Formats: sequence, structure tokens, C-alpha cells
Amino acid sequence: MMARDLARALDPVVMANDCGLTPDPWQARLLRDYPRRVLLLCSRQSGKSTVAALLVIYAVLFIAKAQIVVVSPTQRQSNELFRTIVNFLGQLEGAPRLVNESTQRAEFSNGARILSLPGTEKTIRGIAGVDLVVIDEASRVEDALLTAVRPMMATKPDARMIALTTPAGKRGWFHEAWTSDDQKWERVRVPASQCPRITAEFLAEELKALGAIKFSEEYELEFHDPEEAVFPLGIIEAAFTQEVRALW
Repeated sequence: MMARDLARALDPVVMANDCGLTPDPWQARLLRDYPRRVLLLCSRQSGKSTVAALLVIYAVLFIAKAQIVVVSPTQRQSNELFRTIVNFLGQLEGAPRLVNESTQRAEFSNGARILSLPGTEKTIRGIAGVDLVVIDEASRVEDALLTAVRPMMATKPDARMIALTTPAGKRGWFHEAWTSDDQKWERVRVPASQCPRITAEFLAEELKALGAIKFSEEYELEFHDPEEAVFPLGIIEAAFTQEVRALW
């Protein structure tokens, strides 16, 4: 038992294998690196939720009395990832025993706790001492969420944050973080073409069904101008810059 736990601690890929999973190369790198701040810009069905769930499980196993928060734009979406995590833990031999479970909370025999919440500033505020925050559909949660999340990790210098999503236009905190030069974020981009489980035939069908713009967003991870904008943001920004220059 000690040898098994040591092997999992030293190489999280061993833990993933014990859950019945064989990580893709990018997933294996992320599991082994386990960065403090990571942005996952990944296509649908590429495995971003799976790797996020595995990182949560690693925290449950190896962070003393780990406090973990999973948030998404809606409670339903948070619960989907929450159930994935709990199901994987149920398949893992030697995992801490589940002692209390509801649709929004799981508590384990080693003191670890997972909360599943809708990603709004009101639902998050007041939670403290968090070791890991997972933000699913991160490009679609409100910007105020990030302001509320950061204090949750204030007393845990090694606290981690994982934000996973597909694009949702050139707006919001995720787009700003992805396109910034802030080196605190580890950025991982996985378009559908890099996922071995997604066939070219399926992508051709999706392109026909969704249209070029929506397809490029969901599967090729392109950030587009907001659909409601009359003019593209680039034109607006260029015009604004020209106007400012004219004033000088």
C-alpha cells in the first residue's frame, strides 16, 4: 500500500492509470507539472474535464485536508464535473472513504472536501482556506468571480487554480488572461485536431452543422468578436487610437 501511494505521489500518471485512464501526452505533462495557475483552452471532447478531475483527485489524495472548490456558470455544469471526480475516486483502489455526499458537496475520511457551486461572486464570497479552485467554462463566468476567488486562497501560498474552457469571444477575464503577457499563467491549447479520439469525419460533419465561425470557436479555439457588436473590436480599437492621436 505504501509503495502504491508513493508511486502515485511521485507520478500522477500512475494514479490516472489506476483510475482506468491513459492520459494523452499533454494531459500527462500537465499532471506531472501540476502548475499553480493554468489556463486550459481546449476543444470540446478533448479531455480537459478529465484532466481537471484527475488534478482534483491528486489534491484529495496528497494535500492534507484539501479544500477544493469547483465552479461553472451554472450549478448543473458544476455538478457534471463534480460527478466525474466522485466517480473516478470511486474506481480508485485505496482512495479516501466518502463519508458525506450531496449534489454540491463531498467529504472524505482524510478530511478533504469538494464543493460544487455556480460561478457567481455571491456564491463564492466568504469561502476561505481553499487549496484548489477549478473554474469550468471559464470564458463564460462573470468577471467578478476572479475578484472573489483570489481571497479564498490568501492563506494557502501553494493554492492552485485551473481554468478550463472553449472561447466565448474577445471579452472577459479568461480572454484577457490568455492574451496577456502575465507569466504566472501556464497556458495549454489543445484544438480538436490534436485529440486522437476526434475523427476528421466527425469534424467535417460539425463544420457543416455549426458553420465556419462557430466551428472555429468550438474546435479550432479561435476568439471571435462578440456577435452583438456592430463593428469588430479591432476596428473600434483602431478608430479610438486614431481619435486619441488626433487630439494630440
